[in-house]
Amino acid sequence: MQTYSLLDLSPIIEGGDAGSALGNSLDLARHAEELGYRRFWMAEHHNMPGVASAATAVALGYIAAGTRKIRVAAGGVMLPNHSPLVIAEQFGTLAAVYPGRIDLGLGRAPGTDGATMMALRRDPTTAADHFPEDVQELLQLFAPEQPGQTLRAVPGAGLDVPVWLLGSSLYSAQLAAALGLPFAFASHFAPAMLDRALHFYRQRFEPSQYLQKPYAAAAINVFAADTSGEARRLMTSIEQQFAALRRGTPGPLKPPVDDPAVIAPPAERMQIAQALAETAVGGRDEVAAWIDRFLARTQVDELIVTGAMYDHAARLKSFAIAGEILAERVSEKRGS
Repeated sequence: MQTYSLLDLSPIIEGGDAGSALGNSLDLARHAEELGYRRFWMAEHHNMPGVASAATAVALGYIAAGTRKIRVAAGGVMLPNHSPLVIAEQFGTLAAVYPGRIDLGLGRAPGTDGATMMALRRDPTTAADHFPEDVQELLQLFAPEQPGQTLRAVPGAGLDVPVWLLGSSLYSAQLAAALGLPFAFASHFAPAMLDRALHFYRQRFEPSQYLQKPYAAAAINVFAADTSGEARRLMTSIEQQFAALRRGTPGPLKPPVDDPAVIAPPAERMQIAQALAETAVGGRDEVAAWIDRFLARTQVDELIVTGAMYDHAARLKSFAIAGEILAERVSEKRGS
C-alpha cells in the first residue's frame, strides 16, 4: 500500500438534513487532511434520502474550498447520467480553481433507479452501453487542445485531470486495463468479484500516457471504537440502511441499535453480511489485524476506507483510529 484515502457519502441522519450532513463532511475532510489521508472521495447517488452528495461536483467544490491540500475526488460520477462535455467542464472548473487537487472517478452504474434515470433524461436501457466511448470522449476533452478542434471543454482542455474507473465487476477492470487508467473496486458493498477483478486488471494492464503500470485501489468499511462492542453497535446503522434499500424503502441513516438481530430476519441479515463482508470492526488491535490481512491478500496500491455512522463524533474517532493504523503501514513500507 502506497497511500490511503477516505470515501464519504455525506450521510443524512434521521432528524438531520442535507445542510448538516455536508457540514459534517467538511469537518471530516479537514480531520482526514490532518490525519494524512491522500484523497477525500464523494459519490453520486440520486433519489436517496440518506445521501447528500447527489450534486457531486458541487459538493466537492465545497470540500475543496474548506481544505488546504487533501485531494478531492469523485468516487464516483456515474457517467451514463451525463454528457462527457458537461462532466469535463465541471471537473475542469474544479481543476482550474484547485489545481493539482482534483480526481475524477467514473462509474458505469446509474447510481439510482430507472425512474430517476428517466428524470435525469437518460434511457436506462441504453445509457450504459456507450460507457467506453463516453470515457474516451471525456479523456479527449481533458487533453491539450488540437488545431482545428471544434468541441472543447472550457475550462477543462489541457488541465490533466486524473481519471479513474470504478467498478464492482470485471467490466470496469477490463476497461481500465485496456485504457491504462487507475482502477478502484467498490468492495465496501459488493465484494464478491474483488480478487478476480484485481487480478484481471493487473494481468491485462496496458501502459498508457496516464500510467506506466497498474494502480489499484479497493474500498473497505471501518467501524473502530474503544471496544469491540461499541464498534459493532456503530455498524448497525449501516446494516439498517442496507435492509431498507433491499426492501425498496431507503431513508435517512438511523441510530444504532444494541441487538443486530432486530434489524432483519436471519436470511436478510445473511445477505447484508455478504454485502458488508469487507468490513473491519472492533477495537484498534482488531481493526489493525483485519487491515493487515486485507492488504496482504489484495496488495492494493491505495486503501479507501469508509463507514457511515449516525454519530459524527464516533465517525471522526473511527477514521482517526484507521488513519493512525494506515499511516504506520505506509511508514513501514517506505522504510523497508
